[in-house]
Amino acid sequence: MKSIAVIGAGITGLTTSFLLKDKNLPVELYEASGRPGGVIQSKRQDGYLAEFGPNTLLNTNKKLEYLFKISGLKEHVKFAEHKGDKRFLVRNGKVIAMPSKAFSFFLSSLFSWKAKYNLMMEPFRPRWKNAYEESVAQFVRRRFGDEFLTYAIDALVAGIFAGNPERLSVIHGFPKLYKAEQEYGSMIRAQFLGAKARKKRGETSKQEARILSFDEGLQVMTDTLAQKLGDDFHPNCPVTAITQIPDGWRVTYRQGNDLKQKDHSALLLATSAYAAAQIDLQSTSSFNLNSFSNISYAPVSSVMLGYKREDVGHPLDGFGMLLPGIEKFNILGTLFSSTLFPNRAPQGYVALSSYVGGMRQPELAGLPQDKLFKMVHDDLVKLLKIRGEPVCCISNYYPRAIPQYNVGYGHFKDIVYQLQKDCPGFYIGGNYTRGPALSDNILSGFDFADNIEDYIKTVAPFEV
Repeated sequence: MKSIAVIGAGITGLTTSFLLKDKNLPVELYEASGRPGGVIQSKRQDGYLAEFGPNTLLNTNKKLEYLFKISGLKEHVKFAEHKGDKRFLVRNGKVIAMPSKAFSFFLSSLFSWKAKYNLMMEPFRPRWKNAYEESVAQFVRRRFGDEFLTYAIDALVAGIFAGNPERLSVIHGFPKLYKAEQEYGSMIRAQFLGAKARKKRGETSKQEARILSFDEGLQVMTDTLAQKLGDDFHPNCPVTAITQIPDGWRVTYRQGNDLKQKDHSALLLATSAYAAAQIDLQSTSSFNLNSFSNISYAPVSSVMLGYKREDVGHPLDGFGMLLPGIEKFNILGTLFSSTLFPNRAPQGYVALSSYVGGMRQPELAGLPQDKLFKMVHDDLVKLLKIRGEPVCCISNYYPRAIPQYNVGYGHFKDIVYQLQKDCPGFYIGGNYTRGPALSDNILSGFDFADNIEDYIKTVAPFEV
């Protein structure tokens, strides 16, 4: 049996490759860059630990624990401190704790009594029955009202997608919300009635899931999975073409100055959308990968600033804060990194990880480092009562950080579906197909590994 090709060493490609190898199936992972992990990258500097991509992972499924166990990652897992459970929103320039329970919601100063009344009335509003696709903003206005959109959902969308709720599709960007309305008629009703279904599937709600990372950041996970692949991981090998052949798929790739080819029995394409669009796909399908270049990505800069604990007036007693656009600050949000994981800063100091740019202010993401550091510091001074200058500054810029699931995104999902239907043994994955959540993309690796194993059994039953 020929090996299975996986193209792209982001978390989906790494997880799938590792699990296939664990199933004793031959696999080869091609990566265009010199390192695994995609946007996942951790950096230790001056006693601080910064994350350039996602900062944390939600333990939403027992499969994650299984992966950590069989890969040897379990001993490196670090769960976030419980004092990081609290979340904050900014309103009128003040950092206010988000209500965590129904009772505290009605006492909160975050929302007016009109907004609270709108929330109480949500279970009585009718389901969406019109034919056209709603944006997140339209969905939230219809079910909760303008104030909830302006001060909560706008900030949430910036925190998850670095996106614009007026453009983001609710059915593709937040499919669980759309499904909750269609199945239960209400978000609030779904929250209560959906708990039993989650338990049956072995899932934990994102509100209840524990936050985790690893002792030296999330890069520990991606580095470990790549190391377990050994010589089957091929960095600096950009794939230029994929060709369907009678018994599988031929991969054309560059290795140094040489152009090489290798045949495989099945293939998972797990690159970014814009990287996939550069690959020449020759298959029996009438569809190709070119249109993936039209998928929008939000530019984001991550900025980690370290301060003396005594110079920060805010207690930093939570996960972090999100900022609605109406507040007119430059940052999208800030994580209280050293509250979550004390080893993110030296003793007596704190680490604050902020994000700049997104679809709200894309022009800010690419600013020079010195301007970024000053801009973020100035915002944090106002919000967190900071008196001193930062003692450590680390930043990273991703011009294409997070794919935007905007209205009309179903067109791209249809192409993914049709290509996989037309081309047996060909699969497409990554955060432009499964959403931006890190846990969801790891779990998709389990699905791909199982589907590929089942496919191999049908084409080569005596070789598996």
